[in-house]
Amino acid sequence: MEAQIIKELKMKFTDKFGEKPTSTYFSPGRVNLIGEHVDYNGGHVLPCAITQGTLGIVRLREDGQVNCLSENFEELGIISFDLEELSFNKEDNWTNYVKGMIKYIQEAGHKVDRGFDLLIYGNIPNGAGLSSSASLELLIGVMLEHEFDLDLERLDLVKLGQKVENEFIGLNSGIMDQFAVGMGKEGSAIYLDVNTLDYTLVPAEFGDNVILIMNTNKRRELAESKYNQRRQECETALKELQSELSIQTLGDLSNEEFDSNVELISNDILVKRARHAVYENSRTQEAVEMLKENKLEAFGELLNKSHVSLRDDYDVTGIELDTLVEAAWKQKGVLGARMTGAGMGGCAIALVNKGVVADAIELIGTEYKDKIGYKASFYIAEIGDGAKKLEA
Repeated sequence: MEAQIIKELKMKFTDKFGEKPTSTYFSPGRVNLIGEHVDYNGGHVLPCAITQGTLGIVRLREDGQVNCLSENFEELGIISFDLEELSFNKEDNWTNYVKGMIKYIQEAGHKVDRGFDLLIYGNIPNGAGLSSSASLELLIGVMLEHEFDLDLERLDLVKLGQKVENEFIGLNSGIMDQFAVGMGKEGSAIYLDVNTLDYTLVPAEFGDNVILIMNTNKRRELAESKYNQRRQECETALKELQSELSIQTLGDLSNEEFDSNVELISNDILVKRARHAVYENSRTQEAVEMLKENKLEAFGELLNKSHVSLRDDYDVTGIELDTLVEAAWKQKGVLGARMTGAGMGGCAIALVNKGVVADAIELIGTEYKDKIGYKASFYIAEIGDGAKKLEA
C-alpha cells in the first residue's frame, strides 16, 4: 500500500477518534491460480497472496470499548461494541468479523482485555472473490497478536479465521483463503494439501507474462450463493462412493479411480459435481509440475480446462464470468484464463504476455460491456507477503 494512503488514513484516524494511532497492519487478498472448489473436498490448491489487501490503523484504549470505522463502508459510520458483548449481530455488519476473531482468540486462552479504535481501508473490491473476508480476519488476528503480545502460531490464527467464517458468520468454507492470506510469501504460490495442511512454496515466475485479474463487477454474496449447496452435493456423492470405497475425501481419488466407480453415484448432477472435484485436484497437481518446469503454455491450458469444468460440471460460473474468460481466450498473447474464487460473479484471472496486456484489457473490456451492459475492471496481480505489521 502506498505511503501516501497510509499517511492520509492516520490523519483521518486522529480526526475521527481524537488520538493518534500507534500501529499499522496489512493483510493481503488472494487469488487461487488453480484448484477451485476443492479446498473442502480434500484436494490440493494453488493460491497466492496479492499486493491488494486491507490496511488497519489502530490504537488501544483504556476501557473495553471497540470502535470500528471502514473507509469502504463510510456510510455506516463508527460501529461500536464492548468486549463483554461479542455475539453475532447482523446490525453490526462487517465488524462481526472483528468480534469473531476477538471471541475465538479469547476462547483459545489468550488475553484481550482492552478495547481499541480501528480504521480499516481495503483496495480489494468487496464481493469480488479475492477473499476480502479472510483478509480482514487475518488482519484482526495479527493485530491482536502484536498489540496484546500473544503467543500465537500463524497456523492457529489461520484456523481461527476459518472458524470465524464457519461458525460465527455461518459460511461452510474451506481453509484455503485464510491459509493463503496468513502464509503468503512474495513471489511464491502455495501448493497446499488441504487434508494435512502440508504445503510447499512454488516459485510463481511467469517470465514475460503477468496474472491479470478481471473483475466482473457483479457482486456475489457468498453466504447466500450456491456455495453451501455445492458442498452438500459433494458430501452426498462422497458418501455414495464410500459405500464400496475406502476413501476419506474426493481428493483421495485419481481420475481413473473415479471413472471406474462412477456407477456408485446415484444421479448425473452428483456425478458432475464429484468429477469436478477429483479432476480439478489432478489438474492442480499437474499445474505445479508445469510451473516448476516453466512450461507456461501447458500451465495456461490447465487454467482453461479448469474453467470449462467449473462451467459445465460444477455450474458456478454464470454469464458474466463466462463472457470475460471466453473473451480472454480469443486474445493474442493470452496463455490461459479461468474464473477464480467461489464463482457466481466475482473475478477471473488470465495469464497474459506483458507486451499485449493493454490491448487485451481493451478488447476483453469492450466485448464484456457490449454483452453484459456494464464495465469490467482489470488489475495486474503482484504476488506479495501474508498478513503482517508494517513498520511505523
